[in-house]
Amino acid sequence: MEDILRPIYQERASNRNTMGILIMEKKKKISPETDNFDSILLVVVKELEEKWLVKHYEFGEQSAALHVIDRDLLEEWIEKSIYRRAVEWIINGRIIYDRNEYLANLKETLRVFPCDNRKLRLTIEFSKLTRSYIESRDLFESGNYLDAYSRLLRSLHYLGRITILDKGYHPEVMVWNQIKRIDPEVYKLYEELVRSTEEMSKRVELMLLAMDFAIKQRAETCSAHLLEVMGTRDTPWGFGELKTHPDVTPYMYDLVSVVEYLVSKDIIEVVLEETKSTTIRHRKYQVRNK
Repeated sequence: MEDILRPIYQERASNRNTMGILIMEKKKKISPETDNFDSILLVVVKELEEKWLVKHYEFGEQSAALHVIDRDLLEEWIEKSIYRRAVEWIINGRIIYDRNEYLANLKETLRVFPCDNRKLRLTIEFSKLTRSYIESRDLFESGNYLDAYSRLLRSLHYLGRITILDKGYHPEVMVWNQIKRIDPEVYKLYEELVRSTEEMSKRVELMLLAMDFAIKQRAETCSAHLLEVMGTRDTPWGFGELKTHPDVTPYMYDLVSVVEYLVSKDIIEVVLEETKSTTIRHRKYQVRNK
């Protein structure tokens, strides 16, 4: 396959702007890892005006997709879990050209998964989990059991990704295969929700209780990135100040959910400050001292 595709990537390999090229080949009939193409070619370049260029090819009965990606955008995808498919390509793909071992080093970074990156990713997933769980609970309490069930499935997916990250791995697209191997307890929650013969309302009620316990167990570990940002100063934070902090940008849209959850669990405390009004107080936040 590589020989057939050589004309597609050979010219790019000779370009000094190119950092590396790898190939990911289809291994089974239905292949979400390669978007069902027979091959994926990933070309990483120092600078690209379009940032991400995609071309599709066909030769005989086979097909290939070429992805040319700006290096900074690729690294942002990896850091913030924006496009997980690309992470799979890097981890499982075969390097066919590498300038200054850029791709080899990137593979090693993904294998080792530095602690700081993992903290950020955990908080990103935790912020999504708290929002999804709160929405599910609200839907259940208002009698919308099918919608609550749907949100619970999403919450379980976030919990599963957290489990994988906490073990030091990158979540793959087929996350439940990973979870079954590394955390049978979380996998059992998933099975209980989707395979239970209880009526829908009872199934959701029981799972909400189990999820509440699972989230509470992981709260401090998974919010460590946010708590460290808040700990960089001694004075309380206004929500607007915290939301616009550059380190919080990756999860700013779910920040209110995670802050309110941490307040409810006494991990973050509310500090009320005076305003010009005699009856209204400004609500600020700080990490509760243990």
